[in-house]
Amino acid sequence: MPAKKKAKKATTKQKIKHSAKPAAKRAAAPARKKPAGRAPAARTAASPVTRAAVATRPVVARPAPSKAEEFAIEAARCMDDDKCTDVVVLDVRGKNPMTDFLVIGSGTSDRQMRAVLHHIQDLGETLGYQAVRSTSDDRATWLLADFMNVITHLFEPNTRAHYDLEMMWGDTARVDWERPGTGTRDRAGLHSGQRG
Repeated sequence: MPAKKKAKKATTKQKIKHSAKPAAKRAAAPARKKPAGRAPAARTAASPVTRAAVATRPVVARPAPSKAEEFAIEAARCMDDDKCTDVVVLDVRGKNPMTDFLVIGSGTSDRQMRAVLHHIQDLGETLGYQAVRSTSDDRATWLLADFMNVITHLFEPNTRAHYDLEMMWGDTARVDWERPGTGTRDRAGLHSGQRG
């Protein structure tokens, strides 16, 4: 055999031996043990512990609304049904010594605002709330009905911006009054579509 071919065979055998050795060593080597005292890193989203912790959290039940809160919500819905805009219910319990809830809405004309105030007073009578006083200015820019625990305010938009009761009571909670999953119910029945 020529010397070149012998040299080539020898180097090929050496390469095979060297490449086979580490594989054989790896197979024969005992499995490494993890150091004691180290916990595996916790997983966030896929960890069953996290899911179980989320599932076992106590559900905090919201207390049932008081009679005054129910009336304030119904008054706000009445305003919305009668085409008032930017209707807000403010929970001022413990912050206002005169009342518990303020219902504020903007009207479009003096005739509409007077009709809304009349509807709210009728609603109050059916729910057991008699208006203690009702005030309005000559031009009907601010109408008010006081039911003791609930005071309703109807404003012409510029007058509302001037007095800005929401800013005055800005640190109070707003009450969600919209009907869930239902369309608006206006008195004329013109807009019966779903709320988006």
